[in-house]
Parts: sequence; structure tokens; C-alpha cells
Amino acid sequence: MNPDDPLLALLACPLDKGPLSLLAEEEVLYNPRLRLSYPIVDGIPQLLPSSGRKVGADDHERLLTRLKASAT
Repeated sequence: MNPDDPLLALLACPLDKGPLSLLAEEEVLYNPRLRLSYPIVDGIPQLLPSSGRKVGADDHERLLTRLKASAT
């Protein structure tokens, strides 16, 4: 999955239904509101609620920094 993929605009977190951010280098979709990351396996997002991995405070800050860097 790449940042230009039109599917990305349609994807939402299965728990809060909000948008997800792509972190292509880590192969995850990230929900900063709930601090959950969803893996992308063989180009397919795994968006079952049970697939979400809780992100700790340190990783959350690191991922936010990457998202801000990729937005510029």
C-alpha cells in the first residue's frame, strides 16, 4: 500500500470509525486517537478490532513524529 492509493481515503478504524494514517515504512495503519496500529500484510490492511496493537507512549510519540515528517 502506498500513500497515493485511493483505497486509503476509504479506510477507517473499526473501533472509532475515524481515519487512519499510513506509515508505509513500518507497514501499518495508525490511529493516534486510540493509539492502535493495524498491520498491513502482503499489501492487505488487517482491520479487525482484534488485529489492532496497542502502542505505548514512547512509540506513540515516535509514530507522531514520523507522521508529521511525512506530511511535509
